Amino acid sequence: MNAKHETVSTVATEEEKRDLLTLIAQHPFLHGLEARYLQTLAECAIETRLQPGELIFREGEIANRFYLIQEGEVALESHVKDGGTLLIQTIGAGDVLGWSWLFPPYYWHFDARALKPTKAIFLYGARLRQRCEEDHDLGYALMKRLAAVVIQRLQSTRRQLLDVCDMKG
Repeated sequence: MNAKHETVSTVATEEEKRDLLTLIAQHPFLHGLEARYLQTLAECAIETRLQPGELIFREGEIANRFYLIQEGEVALESHVKDGGTLLIQTIGAGDVLGWSWLFPPYYWHFDARALKPTKAIFLYGARLRQRCEEDHDLGYALMKRLAAVVIQRLQSTRRQLLDVCDMKG
């Protein structure tokens, strides 16, 4: 992992674990998920804070985590052939960051960079992926939610490409 995250706690007390479970349960991405699955997610999670300009992950690196954004703003960027980057989308509170941890070959498809101070729940994707293999119902529930994110990001990318084509044409 390239990004250095300031974690709220490395050894959580029972109260902190309950608070984390509550935060996870309240996140829009997980709305309606069964309590037992929320508990599984909480077992794979820690709170983190990201600073403006901080690189969260880089396109092409191994994808082994994802984030539930609680507050702040993150840019999803892609490299263009002239060496620059293209802003694909800006995401914020209530969004999920990262889906590549669940889909082979488990590499990031974009760069992600914090634009503002950002508070998020960091989830260990590799550990959670193993839990999904053990419990296919959990995997299916997460797959449905993440597929919606993938579709939304694909549509955002399509809009960006159309804007670029309009500027050139």
